[in-house]
Amino acid sequence: MKTYTLDEVQDELIGKVDTPERAQFEYALQMELIGKAIKDTRIASHMTQEELGKLIGVQKSQISRLESNASNATIGTLMRVFAALKAKVKFQIELPDLKLSVGQL
Repeated sequence: MKTYTLDEVQDELIGKVDTPERAQFEYALQMELIGKAIKDTRIASHMTQEELGKLIGVQKSQISRLESNASNATIGTLMRVFAALKAKVKFQIELPDLKLSVGQL
């Protein structure tokens, strides 16, 4: 029986690193994790979707959509959500020859 490393399995099933398929998968995963972070933080803050929506001026349904998949949200909406949840947000941008960190927002 042949064994495979996790990297080999990911390359086969998702696509090799630096391919469009892999980038799309990783983006979708990151958006899902952002949605989960919103939900987990909201619940830890003892807040309903409706209450959070009122704080930032959107309907409960939009909060629900953000929590299930944040890929359609604007950065402005995400920032308002995290500000309402009193969460610290940090951005890190990595380019081939440069690494930028934007402080806490």
